[in-house]
Amino acid sequence: MPGKITVAGCGRMGLPMLRALRAAGFDARGFDIRPASTLGAAPEEMIGAEAMLAETEILFSIVRDAAETEALLFADQRALSAPRLRTLIVSSTLSPRLLPDIAARAPAGLALVDAPMSGAQVAAEERRLSFMLGGEAEALARLRPLFEAMGRNIHVMGGFGAGMTAKVLNNYVAGAAVAATRQALEWADAAGMDRARLLALMHDSSGQTWFGSNFDRIEFSRDGYSTDNTIGILQKDVAAALDGAGAPDDAVGVAVIARLRRLHPLG
Repeated sequence: MPGKITVAGCGRMGLPMLRALRAAGFDARGFDIRPASTLGAAPEEMIGAEAMLAETEILFSIVRDAAETEALLFADQRALSAPRLRTLIVSSTLSPRLLPDIAARAPAGLALVDAPMSGAQVAAEERRLSFMLGGEAEALARLRPLFEAMGRNIHVMGGFGAGMTAKVLNNYVAGAAVAATRQALEWADAAGMDRARLLALMHDSSGQTWFGSNFDRIEFSRDGYSTDNTIGILQKDVAAALDGAGAPDDAVGVAVIARLRRLHPLG
């Protein structure tokens, strides 16, 4: 067995990922700064900060953003000071520019892997996520059973940081698809067109996208923009792609971000 695993950040993605690991027989517990009762987690699935520091050998970081990553790893929880920790897996979607800083501040000898994922909550619950991995070959081979417990598609992209670069580029395209599909549906509604018929047409035609083809299964498909929901996270990911590419003024990316921020709930 790989060791004692902590999944830090047990929200929409982290909690089903934790449950997939536990169902596969791994010694995994969750940690979150929010009470377990607000997450829908069972007490036996979760541990507190003290136990996390004392027990963790493999840490999955699936917290929301750069600020929460800083708090988890170096500030509030100081998870990288855990004496038994030997592997850090960064699964939060961050700007690729942050990965070298994490590596520079990490303890010597700590194995570093970036493993962002794609597929939304439904794929996490069905254990068919897609992972984009970056890290040393030995570490990726050792950890592969963990990713196979949670996902169906595993793509090794290169060294530490390559997985994150791949993820934000993927979400640059995904963000454009979400923005375009939602705009098309709004125009269809205004024209009195049946929404389901349009989605079916796009699925069979050149307008096919993951978002449109799975519209009725994706938990955030009808959401409006909010800083604390998946649409907000998606626009953050597009911004991370622009930052990682050093292209903050990219016209397509700027337009996608602006459109995502203008989304209203779709009835």
